[in-house]
Amino acid sequence: MLYSAVRHGLKSRQRFPPHVSSPATAPSSLPAASRRGSHADASPLTHASLLLRLRSGPALAEARRLHAALLVGGHRNGVVLAAQLVHVYARLGEIGHALRVLDGMPRRNSFAWNAAIKGLVDAGRFSEALKTYWDMVNDGSVAADAFTYPPVIKACAAPGAVEQGRLIRQHVDAGVARGDAKPNVFVQCALVDMFAKCGCLGEARSVFESMQDRDLPAWTAMIGGAVHAGEWLYAMNLFKRMRSEGFGADSVIVATIIPACGRAKELHTGTALHGCAVRCGVADVTCVCNALVDMYCKCGCLEMADYLFRSIRFKDVVSWSTLIAGYSQNGMYHLSVNLFAEMVNAAGLKPNSNTMASILPSLSELKLLGHGKEIHGFSLRNGLDQSKFLGSAFIDFYSRQGFVRKAETVFELMPKTDLVIWNSMVAGYAVNGDTESALCAFRALQKSGFKPDHVTVISVLPLCNHHSRLIQGKELHGYVVRHNMSSVCSVSNALIDMYCKCCCLEMGKEIFQLMTDRDTATYNTLISSLGKHGHEAEAIMLFDLMRRDGIAPDKVTFVALLSSCSHAGLIDTGLYFYDSMLQDYNISPDKEHYSCIVDLYSRSGKLDDAWKFISSLQEGAEIDVLGCLLGACRVHNRTDIAELVSKRIFEQNPSDPGYHILLSNIYADAGMWSDVTRIRTMIEERSLKNKTGNTLI
Repeated sequence: MLYSAVRHGLKSRQRFPPHVSSPATAPSSLPAASRRGSHADASPLTHASLLLRLRSGPALAEARRLHAALLVGGHRNGVVLAAQLVHVYARLGEIGHALRVLDGMPRRNSFAWNAAIKGLVDAGRFSEALKTYWDMVNDGSVAADAFTYPPVIKACAAPGAVEQGRLIRQHVDAGVARGDAKPNVFVQCALVDMFAKCGCLGEARSVFESMQDRDLPAWTAMIGGAVHAGEWLYAMNLFKRMRSEGFGADSVIVATIIPACGRAKELHTGTALHGCAVRCGVADVTCVCNALVDMYCKCGCLEMADYLFRSIRFKDVVSWSTLIAGYSQNGMYHLSVNLFAEMVNAAGLKPNSNTMASILPSLSELKLLGHGKEIHGFSLRNGLDQSKFLGSAFIDFYSRQGFVRKAETVFELMPKTDLVIWNSMVAGYAVNGDTESALCAFRALQKSGFKPDHVTVISVLPLCNHHSRLIQGKELHGYVVRHNMSSVCSVSNALIDMYCKCCCLEMGKEIFQLMTDRDTATYNTLISSLGKHGHEAEAIMLFDLMRRDGIAPDKVTFVALLSSCSHAGLIDTGLYFYDSMLQDYNISPDKEHYSCIVDLYSRSGKLDDAWKFISSLQEGAEIDVLGCLLGACRVHNRTDIAELVSKRIFEQNPSDPGYHILLSNIYADAGMWSDVTRIRTMIEERSLKNKTGNTLI
């Protein structure tokens, strides 16, 4: 009879009602000794000895022998032994056996249900875990307890089943209200983690604040949820509050909170946390070192990031990927590529999908299409092509190289199960100026059941920066308001930019006034727009407000200010801002700043001061800056300075016909025809020709 059960009972898993006796309680295969039956055993095992051996954590072969002994010894209907067997199989990863034993039990206790649910969650079978939980609830013989809820709640977080999570929270609260259970810190911690991972930070915060006793994992879950939701400042405030309540910091929570400092550009707080990690003895833990490298990279402290990276004793793939991404994010593309080569060749590590997604932006900026294709081939050979982040990176890479069709091919081959892939394709069309395709993709993702998020909106809004697309821009604005995205700073920045470029300056200013959180880009966008529309005084007042709000200006801020002063002829004010940039904010000027100063002098006719400024530049003026002054020489009829400037230009780029023609025109305006002939002859001898223009007509 036992032999028959073993041969025929486990061919496929079936659900049996509790009142039907199932042969599936037998293991699917048994060792030869067990298959020979009870004749091989001196005496059957007792209930106590079976229970003791099942609780001892047996290996799979031993578990199967004990399962057979349980059946032979007449313990088929023993609830405690069967439940322990479910637990053993689930612990060993044999979830199929565990569920068959559970199905064959005439009565199931909470231990059996909990073991099966946890086994399913550990196996990543979250939907089945939730179904088993609801089967347990509907069975009604036992109630869920503090051991049931944590794995079930975890199952809700993985597939984003937040509605089921809310129902389970109601069950938990109802049990506490009835007095059947007391508030349990493990259950509450699981709820916090689940709501945070599902993007419901408000509900996570509600559960967290209702906790009477919070342990370190509860703080870690809440802080991790805030970081996951992008609430960097809230996460840092939570950490300070945790420390004030006397909790120490372990490596997990330190590695969780440090990236928030990088994303919020809070270098001072990040440095303080670095010191905290040293004092707590976790600064040498690899995950903490990786987080510190990431923080320093995002705060622009590349030397410190590189020093920390080199000091890590046991570098993992994450360590390398973090610094590769850091170099790329800070425009150090050659260093990023060199570090990737060092990782593969010298360290001998195999890059993962995150590493490859980190190196692709650098390859894109350096126009290394061949290397990008090699990375793509490597990902295909190693089965990494289905990673949504890597797929998104490839779409972005090919789009920025102008190969939209290749990007579309990657998009078509990717499973359309995540909004990230759609966002990348929309952004790819936008980068290449294909407005119609971008808007079509935007509508297609909505038809596919996805709701555009703030990344989608930011990708599409720049396409509406023209009068002809203002209606679509207003429709997107309505979508932003209806879906509570106005609080996302980058979305409001894009709306301000869109309205200002459509000459709706008042609407842009209204959005600015409604913003509760503003960053440097917010002020830069409006200052630049005010300057372009001739409102220089308002632009300067806005810069004063920016300083009062404690927002640090950057290079773009000063380009906008200098440009505004140049158009308004405010020489002294412009020079004040230039000196402030150097002295107060320690910002190194770029060619854009130099061009603004030259333009500032030139518009006021002070070409001698402009030439003196150019001559004072230690690294030498670039051709764009010199060209700005050469153009002003024609306006103000200064052939003397034009000759000095043109000499430098021709030294840098002797084959550009545009500047030769401009100098010839300057001589012609001054009536210096011999010099005109000389320049024209030079153009002919060098075969310099302007590129022929095209017209749509």
